Amino acid sequence: MARIAVNAPVDVRVLESGFSVGEALAAFNAAHASSGGITSFVGKVRPDGEVKALELTHYAPLTLPGMKEIAAQAMERWSLDGMLAWHRVGMLTPGQSIVLVAAAARHRRAAFEATDFVMDHLKSAAWFWKRERRGTDADGAWHWIAPRDADYSDRARWEKDNS
Repeated sequence: MARIAVNAPVDVRVLESGFSVGEALAAFNAAHASSGGITSFVGKVRPDGEVKALELTHYAPLTLPGMKEIAAQAMERWSLDGMLAWHRVGMLTPGQSIVLVAAAARHRRAAFEATDFVMDHLKSAAWFWKRERRGTDADGAWHWIAPRDADYSDRARWEKDNS
């Protein structure tokens, strides 16, 4: 039994505190009990050697509306029963969840593709800025993280598929 509730069919959130992936997915599953397949992706702060923290900031007037638009595009493009997209902002430490995307559909392929589509857009077209604190001393140094060329290529393939 899920201890939290999700909005159905679409639940999009920008969160300033942590979330339980297990509880979120249990709630999403309960909300879409008649779906034949549910896929999910969890992005976490990599425990990558010298990474001490990851800070995510965003442009509030555009972030949530933009995420809702991406989710709406996925709902229109594939035959989905539901979509969930939650993204953290603030200070995170290695191992913490940054993003959770899930899709519910009658058949698995639609759910897989919709989840991939939303993540590709969140990685390269959303209104988030990331910086990492790296170093071995107590303070470390901050470094901005830009989307990689591969992130833009991943998003561009959906435009090709749509033509």
